[in-house]
Amino acid sequence: MARLINGKEISKQIKDELKEEVSGLKEQGVQICLAVIQVGSDPASSVYVNNKKKACAYIGIDSRSYELPEDTGEEELVNLVESLNEDESVNGILVQLPLPAHINEDRIIRTISPDKDVDGFHPVSVGRLWLGEKGFQSCTPAGIIQLLKRSGVQIEGRECVIVGRSNIVGKPMAALLLRENGTVTVTHSRTKDLREVTKRADILIVAIGKKQFITAEYVKKGAAVIDVGIHRDENNHLCGDVDFDSVEPVASAITPVPGGVGPMTIAMLMDNCVESVRGREGSQ
Repeated sequence: MARLINGKEISKQIKDELKEEVSGLKEQGVQICLAVIQVGSDPASSVYVNNKKKACAYIGIDSRSYELPEDTGEEELVNLVESLNEDESVNGILVQLPLPAHINEDRIIRTISPDKDVDGFHPVSVGRLWLGEKGFQSCTPAGIIQLLKRSGVQIEGRECVIVGRSNIVGKPMAALLLRENGTVTVTHSRTKDLREVTKRADILIVAIGKKQFITAEYVKKGAAVIDVGIHRDENNHLCGDVDFDSVEPVASAITPVPGGVGPMTIAMLMDNCVESVRGREGSQ
């Protein structure tokens, strides 16, 4: 029976560590501020934004909220982001995605200063990640690294297989696993004999966007399995890309859905906010 990797517990550990660090920074006169922009009132986005505000409040980070109407123009949004780039009291800028169809998401992401890009989506942030330079890491992949490390799962020298090659998870996940000296394979919709490839994995990370796609026959006995997906099953219960009931008896460790990867994304967003001031003169 697999050990459950508890994302709620580990994210709480990280937030408590950050809370202490932020308290120390405040004593040195260093305040951190995150600006969150939401365009429209998509219910899922509103939940995410609210959770980010709660996390900021818990850790001691100031949050500024910009809730813009659905019909906000692209130029208006660009102007707001540029003004926040120039605002020295703002350390991080987060534009909640998805944006309404009439706004070019790529343009907005590229408008955010790479030095305030706490989501880690700007091409400069991506380049820094792949080069191993200091910078903001993509929150979900960074959270997965923490889940593995804090659960005692060794990455160095292990065979790591990622299912999915998205810019949000799959690609940055590969970069972070390489940084930890894992041996990394990225699979995708054109991969031949996917089952044969995934069965080699000591660490299997699934971010494919297909409900309960990965079953026991895709998993090596004793593998650690990280499920990034989130869906609703026929009973309207939350489930992931991994068929938990099938895989759990085969794996050595596995993340549940919910309560696995999800809580880690916001914890690592908070870490990126703190990263924006780490190493500054006066904040050592």
